[in-house]
Amino acid sequence: MIDDFAKDNLHERLRRDRKALLWKLDGLSEYDARRPLTVTGTNLLGLVKHLATVEARYFGEVFDRPSPEPLPRWQDSNGSDLWATEDETRDQIIGFYRRTWEHSDATIIELPLDAPGHVPWWPESTPAWHMNLFAIMVHVLGESTRHAGHADILRESLDGRTGSRAEYEEQIDEEARAAYCAKIEQAARTARTN
Repeated sequence: MIDDFAKDNLHERLRRDRKALLWKLDGLSEYDARRPLTVTGTNLLGLVKHLATVEARYFGEVFDRPSPEPLPRWQDSNGSDLWATEDETRDQIIGFYRRTWEHSDATIIELPLDAPGHVPWWPESTPAWHMNLFAIMVHVLGESTRHAGHADILRESLDGRTGSRAEYEEQIDEEARAAYCAKIEQAARTARTN
């Protein structure tokens, strides 16, 4: 009983974060969806591509259920899963992510939480109980949550839009935001001088 609850809860949270990440692309130009927004090159469409690859590997290769999508060998990882090339379209990357969801969801639904897996890119000393479906779901959910948070901040820096879902988005009140930021700035300046 608790296994079903845990699995369903983790799975629903993963589904929520997937949707939130894709929502961050809504209404953006191709340039804004792709351009580097941090000094390390983090970009919104790249986050989608990266998480598609993460899910394909963890819910595919780890459980000997290879992704139907072509993936480079994990040993050859060169960071190209973190950005969209000029030849890749937004629709291709989003389609890859959605197809990966279907494959991942099938793995999650079909396997019990204690189903063993093997993560070849983790150290050999990793305990076996870190490589069952439950542990992998927690790991992938952590990755998804982390990157959805990155996407939230990146989108906010582009046009001020915030939130995890369209239905919770509020109109931007520039005056209220400026006053709020001024209050935080004042607290930071005061703390610095004390």
